[in-house]
Amino acid sequence: MYVIVVYDVNVNRVNRIKKFLRRYLYWVQNSVFEGEISEADLEEVRMGLNDIIDKNEDMVVIYRFRSEKAVKKEVMGFDKSKADEII
Repeated sequence: MYVIVVYDVNVNRVNRIKKFLRRYLYWVQNSVFEGEISEADLEEVRMGLNDIIDKNEDMVVIYRFRSEKAVKKEVMGFDKSKADEII
């Protein structure tokens, strides 16, 4: 399945969330990750995020799609996700 994960968390947890999500998905933009993921890995992501966030203060939204083909993506301006791949 293809997922898009967006989050709005306290600044003290931003780097932990970003570092954690990079293990599973591609960084697209500040507070946005996306990519193909298995159901088992998605469950690991849910559990990991659940351990990091403060449920009284933070918000994470996971959008699920059958495949990347089910998502029409339009990027306007500089595509930060492509720059992240340059070494």
